[in-house]
Formats: sequence, structure tokens, C-alpha cells
Amino acid sequence: MSLSDITDPDRLKRINNALVNRVELAMDQQRNAFSLFQTAISLEGQVRRRTDELTATLRSLEEANAELARQKEISERADQSKTRFLAAASHDILQPLNAAQLTISSLHDLQVNDLGRTMVRQVERSLDTMNELLRTLLDISRLDAGVTMPSFTSVPITPVVDSLLSDLRPVAERKGLKLRTAITQDYVHTDRVMLRRALQNLISNAIRYTDHGGVLIGTRRRGDFVSIEVVDTGCGIPADQLEVVFEEFHRGTHGKLDTDDECALGLGLAIVRRLVTALRHELSVTSKLGGGSTFRILAKRAKAQPVPIRPDPRAAPQPGRDACLAGKRLLVIENDGAVLDAMSMLLESWGCEYRLATSQSRAFEALSGMTWIPDVIIADQHLDHGDLGTSTLRALAEVLPDPVPAILATADASPEVVERAAQLHAEYMPKPLRPAQLRALISHLLSGQASSNTG
Repeated sequence: MSLSDITDPDRLKRINNALVNRVELAMDQQRNAFSLFQTAISLEGQVRRRTDELTATLRSLEEANAELARQKEISERADQSKTRFLAAASHDILQPLNAAQLTISSLHDLQVNDLGRTMVRQVERSLDTMNELLRTLLDISRLDAGVTMPSFTSVPITPVVDSLLSDLRPVAERKGLKLRTAITQDYVHTDRVMLRRALQNLISNAIRYTDHGGVLIGTRRRGDFVSIEVVDTGCGIPADQLEVVFEEFHRGTHGKLDTDDECALGLGLAIVRRLVTALRHELSVTSKLGGGSTFRILAKRAKAQPVPIRPDPRAAPQPGRDACLAGKRLLVIENDGAVLDAMSMLLESWGCEYRLATSQSRAFEALSGMTWIPDVIIADQHLDHGDLGTSTLRALAEVLPDPVPAILATADASPEVVERAAQLHAEYMPKPLRPAQLRALISHLLSGQASSNTG
């Protein structure tokens, strides 16, 4: 049937509407399809842009990681250079100072009048001050470079303070000051040597700036922590200088300095702050001008682990305990000519029989085929031909018929060298050497050897 055969208008309208609806539906479907097509294209563009951005970000991240790795390598090389420089500086700077101190000791023994001996003592004090300054500057450099690292253990406070008081009490008594303690029987988690050095500087500083009264070293428990306090009745610190006192070369402007003792270098509190920071303790100070000061080190408490404390053989010799060195055989292994000359004069003044060597092979030659056996060996760490004192001591120990006491006397204060000396059962003694301490240590070793031979 064709449309011309349809005579009913209503039917024609229905057909027309159906056709129109079909056409509109088809157009809507086309529009929807086109819209989906446009959306797909838009999404594809967004994905492409995001992919490009992610690729660029990853590339930038790779470049940043590469730069970080390069900077890390540069930093590590710089740290290694610092370490090598500090080791070289310690050796090269302290070696001539060591020779000067050994020589001036021999010169003192040659003086025949009081004026000469007084002048020698003045030179000795100047050398001691120079030694303290150089050592402190090197210590600060090591701490800043991260070369000196703490070895944490459980440390009893009482023996540390007692050993300090035995050294510092004569200084306080010369000024008419009293040193008192109020110590709890606590242990702290710390490095014994670094804590002792920090407390030594605090107590010395308190004595230096106190003219009347005294100094109290005490401890207080603060929960899981212990506050180690150094309280003085000195001149006090102005409020605006409580932070400045920890800066390098800052010296107090109040109070008299003990001119008969070592001069104030303005480095004591600077190294205290670095030591306490390295130990992860807390350091604080309160003070009243004209009313004294209190310095506090807050350290974490530790469980008691009693460890026998070895007496310091380098302490001043006690009457009747110092063995006679006359006729004793000493082998000195050292490659610095000035130090060898100074040691020769010193050992001659002590009446020792000695032989000198500059390397491991020369040390073996000095033994003359085991016909000359030393009573004590004194060795530097860095010798000729790249030889090391620790290696030389180990090699000698393997061929000597009996154990011989040894002293590793070196300006190399690195933990590795100290540990190697301990493994060899050799006494570590930092340069520059003090002749009185060296003599006391040799006497101590000889008396210990005699006791073991008797037993």
C-alpha cells in the first residue's frame, strides 16, 4: 500500500510522527556516537599529555638522583680528605712539638742554677699551652668532621669523677678552693673517655673562674636520666653571655686567671658542647653574675655493669714505686730525626741503654740476631717505607723469646690505632710526650714485668 491509497488523515499523521521520531532517534544516536568519539579523542589527548608529563617527571627524578649520587660521592671524598688531613695534621704538627718537649726536659736537667731552671720551666709552660691549643683545635675539627665517634657503654660516674679530682685537686688547693662531691652510685649510657673530657673541661673552667669558696660536683636523678652538675661559687656569667660562652675563643671577662697554671684558651666550653652533642646528651647552664654558675650534663641512666678500672700508669710516680731505669734496654722505633735526637738525650740522662730504628727492618737489625733483647719497646705508628708501628710490634712479638712491654707513642689518635694498640696489649700514649709521664709509664711496665717473672 502506498501513501496515496491512505485516505485517513489521522493515520497519515501517526505515520508521519513515527517517521519523524525514527529520524530524530537516528540523529540522536549519531550525535551520541559523535560525542563519544570526541570524548575518546579528548581522553586520548589527556592520557598522552599525562604520559608525557610522567615521563618528564621520571626523567627529572633520574637526573636528580644522579646529581644526589654525585654530590654524595663528592661529600664522601671530602670526608675522606678531612680524615686524611686530620691524621696528617695531628702527626705533622705534633711531631716537632713532641721533639721540643723531650729536648726541653733534657735541658732542664743540665741547668746548674735556679735562673736557668726557671727559664726552662717558662718554656715548658709555653709548650704545654701550645700543645693544649693544638690538641683542642684538632679535637674540635675531628668532632665537626664526624671522625671522632663515641663508643657507648655503661659507665659508672663515681670513678670518672674521682680520677678527675686526683688530677685537679692540687690546682684547686693552690687557689685555696675546696673541691667537694655529692655523687649517686649511678651508671650512664655514654662514652667514658668523651664524658671524662667534657667533665674535665667543666671542672677546670669552674676552678679557673672561682677565686673564693669552691666547686661542687654532684649528680641528681631525673627519672630515666642523671644530671651531672658542676657548681661553682665564682664570678658568674652575665645573662646575655650564657650562649656565647660556648663559642670558640670566648673568654670570661670576670674573675682572675691563674697565671701560674695553663692559660685560658677559650676553647674548653666549645669542645664540651661538641662532646655532649656527639654523646646525644643535653647541656645547660644557669648562672648569676657574682653568684656562681651551674653547668649540667643530662645523660640517660644505664644498668650497672661493674668493670675493673685499670690504674693510669701515666700518672705521676709515687715515692718508692718508680723503678730505676739505669741500665735498662729500650728500643725506640721512630722516623723523625728531631724526635730521635731528643729521645737519645733523654734516655742518656736516665742512664738507659738504647737502640734506635726508623723502620721495621731496622728494628730487626737492632736486635742483632736476638743477642740484644730490649726491656721495653717504644714505637711510633707511622715509620719509614710506609711501615706501621702496630705491624712492627706484632712482627717483633712473633720472634722475641719472651713478651716485651711496648708503648705505642704516636700523634695518630684515630680509634683504629688505639684499638690496634689494645689488641697488641701495648700502652697507647699520645704525642707530644711528657717526659715525666713517659718515665712513670716505663717504670710501671718494668715493675709489672718483674712481678710476672717473679711469679
